[in-house]
Amino acid sequence: MTIQIHSIHFDADKKLIDLITKKVEKLNHFFDAIIGSEVFMKIDKASTAENKVVEIKLNVPGNDLFVKRQCQSFEEAADECTDALRQQLKKRKEKTKRSLSRKREAAKFMA
Repeated sequence: MTIQIHSIHFDADKKLIDLITKKVEKLNHFFDAIIGSEVFMKIDKASTAENKVVEIKLNVPGNDLFVKRQCQSFEEAADECTDALRQQLKKRKEKTKRSLSRKREAAKFMA
């Protein structure tokens, strides 16, 4: 899986990039058909406390998955994003399993 990380209007330090990379790579454990991902980090409305925005887009077969979270820190937003994506991936995997089992059942009746 390729991971592209973009920090918009600021320079992210290596620790933050490494942390986000590790979190996104762990999503492969839940769904191994992930093709790639894009992570966007930006600061929104600098006057508020919760101004760190993280958006993650996962390229998977079918429809892409997308999550956006706004928190007090990029680390917290990345945690929330990966948790939400984990749930979406579990649903996608279950849906795929159900579809495959239906196709197998249909094939048994045809034979």
